[in-house]
Amino acid sequence: QVHLVESGGGLVQPGGSLRLSCVASGIIFSLNTMDWYRQAPGKERELVAAIFIDDNTNYAESVKGRFTISRDNAKSTVYLQMNSLKPEDTAVYYCNARFRSSYWGRGTQVTVSS
Repeated sequence: QVHLVESGGGLVQPGGSLRLSCVASGIIFSLNTMDWYRQAPGKERELVAAIFIDDNTNYAESVKGRFTISRDNAKSTVYLQMNSLKPEDTAVYYCNARFRSSYWGRGTQVTVSS
């Protein structure tokens, strides 16, 4: 059974920071590309950041310079450090694991107030 569990979401003021975590089980974590997606009400789910098995990373243009994705293979955990948060960052943030299949967590709510 594959389980991805996100945590760390919450309410934060514009300019604030949050650190999201996603703990994975049931997969060989080190062989999986790990992604953070987000979905705001009425919008499609979008890729925020990805970290590959060699630790290379990709970011959406909207978060470059503000967000940092990292992984700890020993803990089977991927993180998303979010700084300088903006109201438009408000969304449910989802963790995704990609290898032969793709697995999703249930998401954690991030709300950035105005």
